[in-house]
Amino acid sequence: MTQVPENCALPADPARANDYDSFAEAYTAENEASLYNAYYERPAMLELAGDVAGRRILDAGCGSGPLFAALRDRGARVSGIDASAGMLELARRRLGTDADLRIADLASPLPFSDGAFDDVVASLVLHYLEDWGPTLAELRRVLTPGGRLLVSVDHPFVAYGIQRSAGHSPNYFETYKWTFEWTMGGRTVPMSLWARPLHAMTDAFNAAGFRISIISEPQPVPAARELFPEEYRALTTGPSFLFFVLQSS
Repeated sequence: MTQVPENCALPADPARANDYDSFAEAYTAENEASLYNAYYERPAMLELAGDVAGRRILDAGCGSGPLFAALRDRGARVSGIDASAGMLELARRRLGTDADLRIADLASPLPFSDGAFDDVVASLVLHYLEDWGPTLAELRRVLTPGGRLLVSVDHPFVAYGIQRSAGHSPNYFETYKWTFEWTMGGRTVPMSLWARPLHAMTDAFNAAGFRISIISEPQPVPAARELFPEEYRALTTGPSFLFFVLQSS
């Protein structure tokens, strides 16, 4: 499920965090046109995916379906999973009743057979998980041998930088939970994510049997310059998300 990183502030209540059902409409509206999602993360994922015509793709954490729709428009055969029933209802409105959409938790076994997909896209979802091992093993299981896993996550400097600026002293080299608040659509909602260093990410990929073929720190699309001049400059001079293309063995 994609995220909108701007307008966040510490602290938040982790016990109430990440309830996407409670703000699905507001989140979707923000996600549709935001710099970080519409002009940066989704275009970068689509560029990395390349020609997907005829490929079987799992959108793992599909949210309301914008990436699903873009991949389907490019000729892919797409299935989507998400843990939020509210987000999946919005995805059904967007994609139609015949779209293959299922409620599933990435921390649990997935409802697909071995080798069901040529590609899996995990767009800004892995940083919700403390332990990547079981999830990566499941994603590798549902991939055909040689299939690709495309991942985008918060850049490891993001949580570290935000907490440092808020007066905290995080240890970059540890994996730790951090909490904050998003304000969108006139609502403030608590969020909780797991930060980890780059080496912990690459170690997890290797341990799960993936080969790293691409690590990318892309730029937003040029059209965003006029729409978001200040944010555009910040995004083009400092990291926000980190992208991987992995290949299963």
